[in-house]
Amino acid sequence: MQRIGVVLIALIAVLFYSSVFVVKEGERGIVERFKKVIRGADGLAVVYEPGIQFKIPLIDGVKILDARLQTLSAQENRFITKEKKDLLVDSYAKWRIKDFAKYYLATGGDRYRAEGLLELKITNGLRTEFGTRTIQEIVSGERDDLMAEALSEGAESAKDLGIEVVDVRVKTINLPEEIRDAIFNRMRTEREVVAREHRSKGREQAEIIMAEVDRRVTVMLADAERQSRTLRGEGDASAAQVFADAYNKDPEFFAFLRSLRAYRESFANKGDILVIRPDSEFFQYMKQAELK
Repeated sequence: MQRIGVVLIALIAVLFYSSVFVVKEGERGIVERFKKVIRGADGLAVVYEPGIQFKIPLIDGVKILDARLQTLSAQENRFITKEKKDLLVDSYAKWRIKDFAKYYLATGGDRYRAEGLLELKITNGLRTEFGTRTIQEIVSGERDDLMAEALSEGAESAKDLGIEVVDVRVKTINLPEEIRDAIFNRMRTEREVVAREHRSKGREQAEIIMAEVDRRVTVMLADAERQSRTLRGEGDASAAQVFADAYNKDPEFFAFLRSLRAYRESFANKGDILVIRPDSEFFQYMKQAELK
C-alpha cells in the first residue's frame, strides 16, 4: 500500500507539472489539443497571456510565440525602374505579431516561414514602387515616399499573416556592375558637356568684361589727355600773359634778360663755333658794355 501511495503521489506530481506552463513577458501561448488549436466561444484561437497557465496534460500541446518587435533583413534583390534599368536594393523591415491566432494558423508558429512569406510581400511592394519611378527620382528625393508606399502595401498584405509591419527601409541602392560603368561614363560625359558650356560662357563673360574695361581705360586716358592739354594750354596762356604784362612794364629790361639767356645758351659749350657778324644786333648789349 505504501508503494502504491508513493506511485500515486508521483503520478499526481507528474500530471500537475505537465498541466502547468509559463508564458514569459514578451511572449504569447497557443494551445493545441489533438493537433487542433483550442478555440474560444467566439470561434477564435485562444491566446494565453504572460503568466502561469494550465492545460490538460498529455493531451494539450503548447506553442510559444515571440511578441516582441522583430527585424527582417531581406536579401539583396534586383528591381527594374521605370526606364527599364536594373537596381540592386538591400532593405529591411520591422514587424511583430498582431493577431496571434491568425499568425499561428498561417505560419504554424514558424518564424522562418513567417519571415519568408513576409519578405515576398515586402519585396513585391518595393518592386511595384521602383517600377513606377526613374533612377533620378529614386536617388534625388523620392526615397522617403517610396518607403512610405512600400510600408503601406506591406502592412496591408501582411494582415493575412496576422503580422503588423512597423517600418520598411531601403539601406542601399546599387547599380549592377555590368551597367554601372556605362551609366557612370554617360553621367561623366553629361557633366563634361555642362562644364564646357559653363567655361564657354565664362570666357564670353570675361571677354565682355575685358572689352568694357579697355573701353573705360581708353575713355579715361582720353579724358586725362584732354584735361592735361587744357591745363597746359591754360598754364601757357597764363605764363604768356604774365610775361607780356611784365614785358610791357619795362621792355628794355626784359630785352636785356633775353639777350643774356641767349648768350648763356650760345656759349655754354666751348667747342661750339658761332659765325656771325660783329655788328649784328645779337651783340648790341656787348657793344654798349664796351662803349661804357
